[in-house]
Amino acid sequence: MANFAKPSAPRFSVDVYQNEYLPEGGHEVNAVVTVTAAGGGTLGAAAPAPGRAAGRGPSAAVALMVDCSGSMDHPPAKMRNARDATAAAIDTLRDDVRFAVIGGTHAAREVYPGGGRLAVADGTTRAQAKQALHRLTAGGGTAIGTWLRLADRLLSTADVAIRHGVLLTDGRNEHESPQALRAALDDCAGRFTCDARGVGTDWEVKEVTAIASALLGTADIVADPAGLAADFTRMMEAAMGKEVADVALRVWTPVGTTIRFVKQVAPSVEELTTRRTEAGPRAGDYPTGSWGDESRDYHLCVEVPPAGLGREMLAARVSLVVPQPGGTAQDLGAQGLVRAVWTDDVAASTSMNPQVAHYTGQAELARVIQQGIDLRKAGDFDGATAKLGRAVQLAGASGNADTAKLLAKVVDVVDAATGTVRLKAEVAEADEMTLETRSTKTVRVKK
Repeated sequence: MANFAKPSAPRFSVDVYQNEYLPEGGHEVNAVVTVTAAGGGTLGAAAPAPGRAAGRGPSAAVALMVDCSGSMDHPPAKMRNARDATAAAIDTLRDDVRFAVIGGTHAAREVYPGGGRLAVADGTTRAQAKQALHRLTAGGGTAIGTWLRLADRLLSTADVAIRHGVLLTDGRNEHESPQALRAALDDCAGRFTCDARGVGTDWEVKEVTAIASALLGTADIVADPAGLAADFTRMMEAAMGKEVADVALRVWTPVGTTIRFVKQVAPSVEELTTRRTEAGPRAGDYPTGSWGDESRDYHLCVEVPPAGLGREMLAARVSLVVPQPGGTAQDLGAQGLVRAVWTDDVAASTSMNPQVAHYTGQAELARVIQQGIDLRKAGDFDGATAKLGRAVQLAGASGNADTAKLLAKVVDVVDAATGTVRLKAEVAEADEMTLETRSTKTVRVKK
């Protein structure tokens, strides 16, 4: 493990967990890379940014996107709860954070401050923004891509370290094509992070989770609109805790090796393999988004050329960087090495590292839950029972109690150890949507 820090920069560290031993002819190397950020401060800046007092966190801009489509008026309390939740988020903003409120229907409009600009959070602008929220009414359709594009335009007007969006919807994206939403996500990726929330049960889980995934944020369901304010407060507190944006996992591999996949496996499963950006000879960057004081785990799988017994090689070198304009990058001073050693010791070469084994199971857990729900919706109840039974088995074996509780609302568990379950005849829509939305959340290896 390497752990270096610059003055006033977050301290990043990298730990690598693997079984480096391969049998003769072996060519697949797996490792779990734990990245930890601690200490806080402003990245690469000895002095605070203009207009920001020292010690108050990095400069930031936030766009709050509120669904104002006609369905938000059914029941009327939903719109009221959305206004209250947005007000709670505004109250959670630090002084001097730039912010805007966007009303989303089949088009996007600036609710506050207007004029294609951002407000600067203080007592006066918070009060003005909350007053403007009273003018939010429900009516119209849903075209989420337009909301995201307006958020991007507004956030891009601020020269800040952290750009973040919060998106709330209660319905399906029915007034633009899936291709239009995908194009908006592609254009916004890497420009700001975004947390997405679905309120009630009339929205599409795969749409909301795809938004959060593309923009490296979180996704969740708030089945009861009365819970929105508390959820928005927690979301904004987390956003205000971010200290450095645009961190990338840089993976270098030697000649002859191939990266099979890179995925985040904690606190949730997120596939990063296809998001690689080339970063020089045999190196690539994988985006991880914004960081506060936190720790995340990544699963790296590398294919190496087979070698003779007793040989060893560096299979990959992992470091952390913040890419800069012009193709340069700021090195965050943390590095980890992934090794391969060929041995005829059968016990050594067949032993699976506990971290790798755990997260392999967690990734499978997320996958079989999604498959089980899709099969249940398609009417293949035998297939759904088999997949969700396997999910119950994996959740129990890994100690993922939260997921086990969610599964128990969709299936009757006969024997968790063997994955023997029966589909419930009646399942509340909110329970199924909660399981689907949270299926990628994982638990870490027990120490």
